[in-house]
Amino acid sequence: MSALPKVGEALPELIIPITPTRIVSGAIASRDYQDVHHDVPAAREKGSPDIFMNILTTNGLVGRYVTDWAGAEARILKIAIRLGVPNYPGDTMTLTGSVASVGEDGAVEVAIRGANQLGNHVTGTVTLKGLGE
Repeated sequence: MSALPKVGEALPELIIPITPTRIVSGAIASRDYQDVHHDVPAAREKGSPDIFMNILTTNGLVGRYVTDWAGAEARILKIAIRLGVPNYPGDTMTLTGSVASVGEDGAVEVAIRGANQLGNHVTGTVTLKGLGE
């Protein structure tokens, strides 16, 4: 990115297929061994229809989404997200975002949303610096 973005600028959407492999590998990579992220019978026993994505995987996907847009020089200062509905195998999560603010110090806050057919899986903001450098 060669210049600071403008407030309201939309990020291109990112469509992420939610597969069992993505859910399980994300849980393993983040060392989250809770059975609801890899064991279907255990997840069902606890009231879920299937395994579901953990927050650390969601957080990583949000970071990837924003830094892919912002470029290699950008640095994430803060990610503040809230989970909503689960991401189950077979879902498709669509990440969208827009520039919420640009500070005098060059900090850029991006509002993000990741939704699937059940509703919002994740909402929040990501603050970055180093854009336009």
